Amino acid sequence: MTLFTPTAEVRDALAAGSPVVALESTIITHGMPYPRNLDMAAEVEATVREGGAVPATIAVLDGVLHVGLTPDQTQALAQAEDVAKLSRADLAVAIAQGRTGATTVAATMIAARAAGIGVFATGGIGGVHVGAEESFDISADLQELAQTPVTVVSAGAKAILDLPKTLEVLETLGVPVIAFGQDRLPAFWSADSSHLAPLRMDDAATIARAQLARAALGIPGGQLVANPVPASHSIPEAEMAPIIARAIDDARAAGIAAKAVTPFLLQRIFELTGGRSLDTNIALVLNNARLAAAIAVELSRMRAK
Repeated sequence: MTLFTPTAEVRDALAAGSPVVALESTIITHGMPYPRNLDMAAEVEATVREGGAVPATIAVLDGVLHVGLTPDQTQALAQAEDVAKLSRADLAVAIAQGRTGATTVAATMIAARAAGIGVFATGGIGGVHVGAEESFDISADLQELAQTPVTVVSAGAKAILDLPKTLEVLETLGVPVIAFGQDRLPAFWSADSSHLAPLRMDDAATIARAQLARAALGIPGGQLVANPVPASHSIPEAEMAPIIARAIDDARAAGIAAKAVTPFLLQRIFELTGGRSLDTNIALVLNNARLAAAIAVELSRMRAK
């Protein structure tokens, strides 16, 4: 069977060794309403191109794993209803059953590795949920980072999570957690947090070299780059903490569980912030796309030597 179907642009870029940046599709299907989701997807892809790389938005459409979407496919996905969220456990099942699904961080990493794409830009990764000591709700993203060799550029783990436990799990799994340009980790909507970063790097070239060195040493897994949202869009951690706590309480009261937790919390936080959280979310995704493109350009240049 054909493993994946690239667009002509992505196929030619991969064949030429040109820089390519993978993009997830759940941010389109589960992030915001139409047509704002479509506009955002176009803006993210444009930002990658402005940075000198080719964007490859990944999704499963009618059982076909697409690496790169045409404008018509993106529009159809942005308007689709009841689209499955695909992770490691159900990516292959969706393909086998001819279903349509949007890829999470874990599934996008799998597809990127299969296609030979080394860099992936997203908003924030999943992690250890609050109360995981009872619910065991831990995102597959963490295990994926430990075994799939892709550099993931995010604004850190989503701030709705238990960030200290998420960092502990990443450390145990041997995943490099790199704060970009600062000593403290960003916390998604907040450019700064109370958590010191295990590692710091200040330029795209160093991140690319670290990825190549990891591969040369035979160390499995990828890198997590935590890129702070621009200060103009940052919501201070002290302001966000009580809002997040209230949203989590509301989720518990409503009996929300499993894959429904994150979409519920993001929507509730959007309501509690009067829409400000969504504006910040868009700003951080674009910022991550810029950095991912820069890393992909450096990676392509180094591999060509």
